[in-house]
Amino acid sequence: MSIMLAAGAAVAQDAAEGEKVFKRNCFVCHTVEKGGPTKQGPNLFGVIGRKTGSVEGFRYTNANKSADITWSPETLDPYLTNPRKVIPGTNMAFAGLNKPADRKNLIAYLETLK
Repeated sequence: MSIMLAAGAAVAQDAAEGEKVFKRNCFVCHTVEKGGPTKQGPNLFGVIGRKTGSVEGFRYTNANKSADITWSPETLDPYLTNPRKVIPGTNMAFAGLNKPADRKNLIAYLETLK
């Protein structure tokens, strides 16, 4: 039982660090509140399990609409490393996160947004 509690604490800590990564790198263009507005980028609430190009009211590039990616930790990691490599033609100005720990923590945070 203590092992499960320790693992849960580690996940919570990762998500807390991921929120910091979000605030440093993502919040200028994205919101995360349920029902929140789109900004320069789409709202990211519920992004895990969502298909690319599917937020109602956001104007995506054709590249994003046709990418046919469902966001998961496995698909987000390479995207957060280099968005333009994963979806050539995206308008996302973000160059990517070089540190694997930052990507892991950011994904942990995004997983809490349900």
